[in-house]
Amino acid sequence: MTDTQVMADAVPESDTPTGAGATPAPVRRRPRADWRKRGEIALLSGPALLMFLGFVIFPVAMAGFYGFFKWNGFGWPTEFVGLDNYVLLWEDNSFRDAVLHNFIIVVLSLVMQGPIAILFALLLNQKIRGRSLIRVLIFMPYVISEVIVGIGWSLMMQDSGAVNSLLEKWGLEALQQSWLANPSLAIWTLMVIITWKYIGFAVILMLAGMQSIPEELYEAAAIDGAGFWKMQWSITLPLLGPTIRIWAFLSIIGSLQLFDLVNIIWGQYIASTAGTSTMATYMYQNGHLAGSYGFGNAVAVMLFLISLVIALTYQRFVLRRDTEGAVTGASGRKRK
Repeated sequence: MTDTQVMADAVPESDTPTGAGATPAPVRRRPRADWRKRGEIALLSGPALLMFLGFVIFPVAMAGFYGFFKWNGFGWPTEFVGLDNYVLLWEDNSFRDAVLHNFIIVVLSLVMQGPIAILFALLLNQKIRGRSLIRVLIFMPYVISEVIVGIGWSLMMQDSGAVNSLLEKWGLEALQQSWLANPSLAIWTLMVIITWKYIGFAVILMLAGMQSIPEELYEAAAIDGAGFWKMQWSITLPLLGPTIRIWAFLSIIGSLQLFDLVNIIWGQYIASTAGTSTMATYMYQNGHLAGSYGFGNAVAVMLFLISLVIALTYQRFVLRRDTEGAVTGASGRKRK
């Protein structure tokens, strides 16, 4: 067999031109990268990425580094203590109480704010007089500074404050309480303040979710004879599910990081005795005020890890249906 015959046999039949007027098959070229588009994306997202790395990732990494040292906040840390700060942290009953208080606030925030926000949103979603004014009044506490809210409520809730004075004028002296100092009541006082402060944000979210529901669904249900509450149970709540889950996620993270209202109303040291201390107030008291910044950074890392685990778990098991439903492109077509 000659070399010409060997080369002819090695060429696939589909690639060999046939006929007198046959043209060779077009050669497939790799798609040319759009470097201009990539440059625009890098130019627009670069500053935000640098700020995220500089103000989020880098501080977290440095907090993890300082947490392994006994450090007073000045100079470079040199006294390496390993995991002693973390061991001391979990051996402290005050920190365990603060963690418990945070989780109590998480649960009570969901239980108290969620139903109230949905009911207010249902009311404001109807065509009633003064609807715009009611929306403004409900949302107003959310935009007020936490310092103003904390000082105002602390003055009203004192033993000689406006609340007890009002009860006395109404002849309800038996209901007068030490709203801020009584450990069995302080956590409920805090929840009333938190609900009053943040209920407006929840109402706005729920109202936005309700207004995105098509009116045709309610019209069809009304034709079938469904009442108002039946339509809300069968149409509004199921379609409001993604909004409720997003609000619950934001409420959980905010409750875990609660600091300002507790620190302003109860101060640095009273919060632990009143039963309203949180991980953030514990960090501030035992880290910054005590001058033990290595220990304070260990508390910050623990707070970050607890929030991260809860956020990832919530996203994995609760928000998964929403994120998968938003997938587009080739990956989304494959899942279908």
